[in-house]
Amino acid sequence: MQGNKEQSARRFTRRSWLHLGAIMAILGGLLSGCGGHDEEQEAQPSKAAAIRIDYWTPFSGGDNQFMTAMVNRFNEEQTGIQIVQTNSRLDDYYSRLRTAILAGNAPDVAIVHTTSMPQFVQNGYIEDLTAPAAEVGLDWKQFNPNILASTVYNGHSFAVPLDTHALVMYYNKAYLRQAGLLDDADKPVIGQGPEGFHAFLQQIKKSVPSDVAPLAEPSTRIDSVWLWWSLYNQMKGGGAMYSADGTKAAFDNPKSLQALKFIHQLNSEGLIPPNINDSFKLFSDGKAAVLFLGMWATGALEHVKGLDFGVIPVPKLYDQPSAWGDSHTLAIPKKSDMSDEKQKAIMTFIKWMVEHGEMWAEAGHVPSMTKVVKDKAFNELKYRSDYAAVANYVAYWPRNVKQWSIIEILIGEFEKMNYNQQTPEQALRKAADKVNAALRTNA
Repeated sequence: MQGNKEQSARRFTRRSWLHLGAIMAILGGLLSGCGGHDEEQEAQPSKAAAIRIDYWTPFSGGDNQFMTAMVNRFNEEQTGIQIVQTNSRLDDYYSRLRTAILAGNAPDVAIVHTTSMPQFVQNGYIEDLTAPAAEVGLDWKQFNPNILASTVYNGHSFAVPLDTHALVMYYNKAYLRQAGLLDDADKPVIGQGPEGFHAFLQQIKKSVPSDVAPLAEPSTRIDSVWLWWSLYNQMKGGGAMYSADGTKAAFDNPKSLQALKFIHQLNSEGLIPPNINDSFKLFSDGKAAVLFLGMWATGALEHVKGLDFGVIPVPKLYDQPSAWGDSHTLAIPKKSDMSDEKQKAIMTFIKWMVEHGEMWAEAGHVPSMTKVVKDKAFNELKYRSDYAAVANYVAYWPRNVKQWSIIEILIGEFEKMNYNQQTPEQALRKAADKVNAALRTNA
């Protein structure tokens, strides 16, 4: 996620710019995302006797608002602990966090995506939280098993998962109703298999105005990679990214190709129109019937005036339900001078955060604690219960210290396919060759 603005915008800053655009559209530009500077947020006047906890986050737009609200409430309720939140840009967040850890001036607690955890665990950058969690009564059995497993290494928990944020399907009810594709519960009527979904989009295309996208997906950036990974993992025996020993790419295979060919077909037939830059804006402006995007968009979309939409999990087109996803986790960076008292204060904060996951769910995420998902407060939130089950089958990226850079390779090759510069076969083969070269290097 490094590079100039153009590179950042088309890669993993998608979360950052997408949230920024959403909030600006909703609030008329009154709020911005992370911006170019860190933002230290201290909710209450300093408590002289309180233990100060420095907390780093990479959030923008709606996520930042909801996270800040949670920190504010914690600080209001506590007398002995004061959380000071520093929000950084996502595009350089991890490089700065690693540098801070190595320099000995790391924050006391930090957000770490599960995709980034392998490097942090392998290099000893974060603490093993197995024993500290027990000291504050944090029960691992209270977490969704699929989400929790993403933070466990060799039987030890190195972070506390806050949520899962997976790919879901948003749909414009007016357009689907016009196409005769809504049932009595206002849910999409989609036939079985990829053929059924293809026919679903064809029917939409026939009935909507010519300037409305049946399915909105950017021609660039990571979205097609998310969809490919979701469909690839829906196939029995699919989902292999690397060889068993992790030294070679294993995704250039028939099942993977089948998933990618289907995405290519949707693009080549105009069911996904060409040259889409901002799929979120297209959908929120009423110019798209269907949108595949992470569930973080829910909190923004529900505030778009006049948009009558619904949301469901990614449809099961193959053998089993599956969808790309990641998780925000709370981790404690290594610090040689941390006292037991401070560590306990940090774990008290972490425990409070996951136990109040319904506040974080307002952004659209599914909380990690099963009791929170079952609670009335969560289920009273519109839309969230429609896709909460996705947490049970989220397909996380495999554990590899180079996973982010490897995903960038996939993005580059899939973009060329989307612009008809190469076939799906060529995209997979070239991506595999580049991934193999990356895996051979020590950098």
